[in-house]
Amino acid sequence: MTQAGPTGDVPAGRSARELLGDAEALAGSARAVLDDHRGAVESARAALAPLLDSLVDHGLAAIPVSRLTEVTEGRLRLGALEQAGYGTVGRVHGAGRHELRQIPGVGAQTADQALAAARQIAHAVRDTVAVRIDVDASDAATTPLLVALHRLVEAGPDVRRAVDAARRLTAELEPLLAAAAPARSRLRMLFSGRAAGDRALAALAAVRAVVRDPASRELRTLFGQVSVDLLRAPASQAEAWVDFELRSAEYYSLLAELSGSGPDRDAAQGFLPAGIADRVRGMRLDDTYLRVSLRGYQSFGARFALAQKRVILGDEMGLGKTVQAIAALAHLSAGGETHFLVVCPASVLINWRREITARSTLRAVPVHGPERQGAFTEWRERGGVAVTTFDALHSLPDGPGGGVRSGMVVVDEAHFVKNPATRRSRAVSGWTRHTDRVLFLTGTPMENRVEEFRSLMHQLRPDSAPLVTSTHGVAGSHAFRRAVAPAYLRRNQDDVLGELPALVQADEWEEFSPADLEAYREAVGSGHFMRMRRAAYARPETSAKLDRLRELVSEAEGNGLKVVVFSYFREVLRTVQEALGDGVFGPVSGRIPAARRQDLVDSFGAVDGHAVLLSQIQAGGVGLNIQAASVVILCEPQIKPTMEHQAVARAHRMGQIRTVRVHRLLAADSVDQRMLDILARKDRLFDAYARRSDLAEAAPDAVDVSDGALARRIVEEEQLRLAAEV
Repeated sequence: MTQAGPTGDVPAGRSARELLGDAEALAGSARAVLDDHRGAVESARAALAPLLDSLVDHGLAAIPVSRLTEVTEGRLRLGALEQAGYGTVGRVHGAGRHELRQIPGVGAQTADQALAAARQIAHAVRDTVAVRIDVDASDAATTPLLVALHRLVEAGPDVRRAVDAARRLTAELEPLLAAAAPARSRLRMLFSGRAAGDRALAALAAVRAVVRDPASRELRTLFGQVSVDLLRAPASQAEAWVDFELRSAEYYSLLAELSGSGPDRDAAQGFLPAGIADRVRGMRLDDTYLRVSLRGYQSFGARFALAQKRVILGDEMGLGKTVQAIAALAHLSAGGETHFLVVCPASVLINWRREITARSTLRAVPVHGPERQGAFTEWRERGGVAVTTFDALHSLPDGPGGGVRSGMVVVDEAHFVKNPATRRSRAVSGWTRHTDRVLFLTGTPMENRVEEFRSLMHQLRPDSAPLVTSTHGVAGSHAFRRAVAPAYLRRNQDDVLGELPALVQADEWEEFSPADLEAYREAVGSGHFMRMRRAAYARPETSAKLDRLRELVSEAEGNGLKVVVFSYFREVLRTVQEALGDGVFGPVSGRIPAARRQDLVDSFGAVDGHAVLLSQIQAGGVGLNIQAASVVILCEPQIKPTMEHQAVARAHRMGQIRTVRVHRLLAADSVDQRMLDILARKDRLFDAYARRSDLAEAAPDAVDVSDGALARRIVEEEQLRLAAEV
């Protein structure tokens, strides 16, 4: 709040009392919202405690009592405890001092040391456990926790904003109110002495500045509304469970905050060098225009983009790169920036529009289709977030030539512009070279070569790109990550989403039926790689893969689970659709407009219980969020490992509340098996450089196989193998 100001025109007496009374009311409303928030948090912590205790007890029960000697550096003698049946740390931790002293050979010192060591291990275990809520197994302990959390979640992001503002306001106002107290009475001022009187008048002037600040008037309304929200009657048990299913990510975010069991700080900060991480942490993110609360790692990602200005955010799929970008735009908007540009594939344009509107108060302006020139002109005049596609961008005037300066350019699926010779790359460069802040979003910054990553770096930081060389690839992933740290941040699901349900992957190997094998031999004989890949579905009546797919869908139906089926081929999806019959959603494909794709996904998610969505993996693997599905079926392996990663991540992402089971349908002794042998090496390369890994030290060029070379190699190998079997 603004302080200081002239003191000569600040009278004491009645007007001072009125001013101080107004200030005390403002401070009182701030203290009230802090008290109301503290009460809501304490209720949630009280409900959380027994769940954490149970997890800790379970963890301690698996730790042998011998581990107590490590805590006491070998000073503790455990023979008597072990002989008495105290075989685990949990057994000791649950015992009292008196109980342990009753054991022959255990004195007071040994009992105290054993209990202290057990408590120390229990504290360490508590720091590592995280509560996971199973919607299919509600219990008496979890329900009160959800009811308590519901109050905080329902109050929304205004709670954090109000609490932060209340803390700042009380810290500023309360000392001023105490110092200004003599000004309540002219008589007190008269007997206070000149120096004390001057201090009181100065404090009174500062109080007046705070009270009359327009921001303070807004805070009165904010504090009142948040207090009302925090004091509402508890939700019903059913309401709390339903709300959790709808927005589980917000519940888990609160859980991590309350339990202190968030991700490891280094992991959440992408293992950045200390100097960069410290600079990012020191930046305050203005969330005035946000409608959502950010996870800790998401706030760090937004601040990284703002602090480093021209960066690649390469978080693994499902961690909320979009909301981090929106948070960065909202921060800049709060600071006075008015124009922003988002460039993305056409398939995700509608998703960007929806996310900007849902997650912030910023105005989304679609600049796409036949009316794009008019929309561009309207954006140039009124501002907001222009959302356009790679194909439309080249038709828009860029930079100064367009008469507009963008506060930030965000490029989604930025690996689409890794080839600088393409028209889309040139169009993006036309904007990024005139913009101070650029944010590239991609979960796959390099699929096969470090050179591809360097191409993205060249667009962002031409001076730094030459510093990232193939030498860093040869030296391993640590050298690579150090070299790109100023412009690259990546976090993985395992590192930052401890609550994410398990991902269970199963390769479903099937033997060709005689008809399958006949179709496959014909495809191999033709030398047509894509025909070989879909041959397993060429004879639907006897297709072994199709039979297994039907079994998996039937099993999911029996359990009331939703299924998404991915294939590269529309022809395969048509076959699956005919095999499953009516009631199947889709298929989602590149031929369907983006808005229609989203409608299909929304309708699929709205079904109560079992449903099946069919999707081409190229279309559904990018931009669509399919957390409603907990069973994923891949009809065939993909040439690019990242395509499968992206497709699975559309279901196994923040907001998923069930274990995700992935079934990959594979035919033995076929193109599938040959592909997996080769792709395993490409997958390891991706893990080493796009993810964090201590294992891979080989140069990327040594294991790269281009798509065309892979196809030719597999066709030749299969032709030779089948010829030898004849």
